[in-house]
Amino acid sequence: MSGFWEYTLIETAARYSVVVLCLVVFMAIFELVTSYNNWKEIKEGNLAVAMATGGKIFGIANIFRFSIEHNDSLIQTMGWGLFGFILLLSGYFIYEFLTPSFKIDEEIARDNRAVGFISLIISVGLSYVIGANII
Repeated sequence: MSGFWEYTLIETAARYSVVVLCLVVFMAIFELVTSYNNWKEIKEGNLAVAMATGGKIFGIANIFRFSIEHNDSLIQTMGWGLFGFILLLSGYFIYEFLTPSFKIDEEIARDNRAVGFISLIISVGLSYVIGANII
């Protein structure tokens, strides 16, 4: 019985470590594709940026939740997590494309909370759709 607990603890720690590392890398990529500095804006109290960033963090974590739930190996978990992130990132670009009357990044940088909230909801919603398709 002790071997079971030891294996489960090690597996949990390994998955946790990989997901945190992937989250940091994926958030750095999001930082590169946005025209504003997420953490600087959040530090200055920009709620729209905080909502959009929070949605991205939740979205990535939720995709990994589905990936962990449906895959036995760490490599499969990472692969599906990466694929899910690419889909989430493409959703971000589609959102920007579908709103030609204004620029999403500029509105969020200006603390337009309505745009920040919709960004949060899009990230969360897409993460559920992406996660539901992970096998």
